[in-house]
Amino acid sequence: MALAQRNEGGKVNSEINVTPMVDVMLVLLIIFMVITPMLQHDVSVDLAKVNNPQLMPDAEKEDALVVAITRDGGIFFSRNKINPAELTDQVRDRLTNRVDKRVYIRADARAKYSSVVEVVDNVRAAGVDQLGLLTDQKPPAPPGAPAAPVAPLPTSGQ
Repeated sequence: MALAQRNEGGKVNSEINVTPMVDVMLVLLIIFMVITPMLQHDVSVDLAKVNNPQLMPDAEKEDALVVAITRDGGIFFSRNKINPAELTDQVRDRLTNRVDKRVYIRADARAKYSSVVEVVDNVRAAGVDQLGLLTDQKPPAPPGAPAAPVAPLPTSGQ
């Protein structure tokens, strides 16, 4: 009577099957592609860059009143495009039951100055206590880069 030998090690597949991992990664990619646009809270504008910006953490809150001015002069209040003539009434309506009468303005760096002034004037006409102009921090200059030239101050003619 002969003993049967089992050769279990001969049939082991030591290769990794990456197909299920690729499937999971593609599903995650699709989920992130769909969700990411929904996470954007504000209208996309390129804020002006300054050396010493004032931090305004209240501007990021859900209930913050933010007016955005785009490069082409479009005005958005709470992510809705509105006419500049309607801005005063809409801001006044939103401020009626609020203790904090503060409005933030997100103006594109390339927006016309007259558009920004018009929005500031309309917002102040609504009875706003404080007005915040949102800006970004300038990137630091690389080491060894020349400093920005300073224009000489005008002198009085004596």
